[in-house]
Amino acid sequence: MKLHQIKAPAGSTRSRKRVGRGDASGHGGTSTRGHKGHKSRKGYSLSYNFEGGQMALARRLPKRGFTHVKKSYAEIINLGDIEKVFKENDAVTPELLKERGFVKKGENIKILGEGGMKKKLEIHAHSFSSKAKERIEKTGGKAVKIMQGNKKC
Repeated sequence: MKLHQIKAPAGSTRSRKRVGRGDASGHGGTSTRGHKGHKSRKGYSLSYNFEGGQMALARRLPKRGFTHVKKSYAEIINLGDIEKVFKENDAVTPELLKERGFVKKGENIKILGEGGMKKKLEIHAHSFSSKAKERIEKTGGKAVKIMQGNKKC
């Protein structure tokens, strides 16, 4: 068998539906669009939230709460991940964390105590969990809290 001899299996391909080619074609008259209504007209497009005239879900649900535009979330890093990358007696700063791919935006950094900690490191971050702070100080390292602008994080 050669490449030019390969054919699709019988019945797997169909010819496309040719609408509006007269009544004898079986797709004449209304061209499979049915009679009257929005969908039968040209230029018809349906909005993503249209529910057939029923009140849309977004309008049925009550409006609650408030989303603060300037709220920033802390980027979380585990001690175990930091220990794998940095060497003994290194100073871990937000700039280094961003450079090594731990931090995406770098607005606030929070260190959590997940994973082991055996190296002595000086870690600079905006906040620490109590477990993380305890583990850093147990190894002889330092947990240095950075202030963000005028606010404490």
